[in-house]
Amino acid sequence: MCTCMTFKTKDWYFGRNLDLEATFGEKVIVTPRNYEFAFRNHVNMKTKYAIIGMGTVIEDYPLYADAGNEKGLCMAGLYFPGNAVYFEEKERAINIASFELIPWCLGNFSSIAELREVLEKINITNQTFHKNMPVVDLHWMISDEKECIVLEQTKNGLQIYENPYGVLTNNPPFDYHQTNINNYMNISAKFPTNTFSEELSLKPYGQGMGMMGLPGDVTPTSRFVRAVFYKFNSITDEDDESSISQFFHILDSVSMIKGSVITKENLYDMTTYSSCINASKGIYYFKTYYNNQIHAVSLNEENKKADKLEIYELPKRQHIQYLNNKNGN
Repeated sequence: MCTCMTFKTKDWYFGRNLDLEATFGEKVIVTPRNYEFAFRNHVNMKTKYAIIGMGTVIEDYPLYADAGNEKGLCMAGLYFPGNAVYFEEKERAINIASFELIPWCLGNFSSIAELREVLEKINITNQTFHKNMPVVDLHWMISDEKECIVLEQTKNGLQIYENPYGVLTNNPPFDYHQTNINNYMNISAKFPTNTFSEELSLKPYGQGMGMMGLPGDVTPTSRFVRAVFYKFNSITDEDDESSISQFFHILDSVSMIKGSVITKENLYDMTTYSSCINASKGIYYFKTYYNNQIHAVSLNEENKKADKLEIYELPKRQHIQYLNNKNGN
């Protein structure tokens, strides 16, 4: 369960909620230029572009959940259970394991336009990172400042969708979300007028009644509609602080509160972290379930040129700023 989103003011932004029943040892990771990846198809790749994002590191290999590169190309993998299908390696295809897809795209390409030239040749393979680590069913949202697309590989092969909404959640496949959102074209942020009947004197009794019918649950279809609505009706100042704050407010509207969703394994889904990349400036902002202060890591020239991964631990506890003496002392 996750929600991913783009946002444009003076700068442009990309980020997501990651919803799971537990953390996975995630950290902010900077992969420098010329960092070498050994891919499962026996081809090694050195990154052209530095990458910053959230993930975990195993044996010096960054397993990214979401990230952006120094050119402003951004990408996130979201849970797509039961619909994602990965294949065996194929001849005359670019064979990329699912966990390799983010570093391959962001390490090699500077834009969607550049990436499009090779996308249709990709075959996402079913190889695992380790034999004791299962393959995760995913689909991906990829975006730069000009374009946004969704990648889904199902039993019918690789599907590449244009994404004018700049939003992605989980199941069903993306073409369903594109159809389903038409059911909500009557929703409005405006003060409503009576269209029920001219013969009845019906009047709104409170603010926000134009939004009646906007789904409020946390299913993927409802989160998709809600995130699109809040994004496209968002009003904010254009400066960076205002834009970041607004971005996180929109993500908060589709976040999961621990205890509100119980999985079939009797575990509790929650929004373990929320991220916002200022892709124009190369700054990765984030907050976590247990510390909702916004933190930031900058993709600067020093870590772009480093000879190893730069790894930043996430704060584990809430930070509260007291405006007077604590406990009256």
